[in-house]
Amino acid sequence: MSVDVDSDKGDMPEQAAKRLRKQWGIERGPVGHLVRAAENHGVLIIFSPPQTVAVDAYSFMGERPTVVLNPAKWDYYRQRFDVAHELGHLVMHLDAEPGGKVVEAQAHRFAAEFLMPGDQIADLLPGKADYRKLASLKEEWGVSMQALLYRARALGVMGDVTYRNALAYMSSKGWRRREPGPMPPMEQPSLFPRAVEILRDVGIGEDDLAREARVPLELFRVISARAPFSGAGGELEEIRDGGKVVSVFPKC
Repeated sequence: MSVDVDSDKGDMPEQAAKRLRKQWGIERGPVGHLVRAAENHGVLIIFSPPQTVAVDAYSFMGERPTVVLNPAKWDYYRQRFDVAHELGHLVMHLDAEPGGKVVEAQAHRFAAEFLMPGDQIADLLPGKADYRKLASLKEEWGVSMQALLYRARALGVMGDVTYRNALAYMSSKGWRRREPGPMPPMEQPSLFPRAVEILRDVGIGEDDLAREARVPLELFRVISARAPFSGAGGELEEIRDGGKVVSVFPKC
């Protein structure tokens, strides 16, 4: 669905988000496991090597649509917004030059509508900075308090002055960098890692696959991993539930 990349007027990003939700069968309520939903609809999601990180995330359309995530961003809520933002680029901006102000604003609006549909969330958002209410909505909808504040202002539920004061308060508390409350396990890709596991089970190892792909083995391991390698030597700590790895975090 192409949009006018020279103008940020109109509601094309929101309409594109609504159309994608409908196509993916997410017509009502919060989006569940976004990474899994994207993979189930043919989007490959991988992590970039830590030493090459320059942006939060980026996407491209090769043989299949691909989203590349920043491995240093250990934040469940921000990662989900990044994925939704890149889905917006894939849906709307196949022929557009990346990084432009209008293009990025459109992808941001797409992500906001995709994760927080205006007609579903407007009546739930507080008109004032009620942080208890915001924390509850954050957990329910899988988005950060900052994203909820942005959405409240964009939908006209919250005024500009109230919005700016709320952000200033969050900055004073250090919440702009790390919001209060528990952090859910990161959503992890499984499409590529599972394919590698299946091939390994029939005798085709990582060395063979890396050689066939004509990439260094270490790079192949990065892009086929369920969790990113940390920047500090790649040491990760696994969180297990009944013997199953449910999340991975950098070792401190």
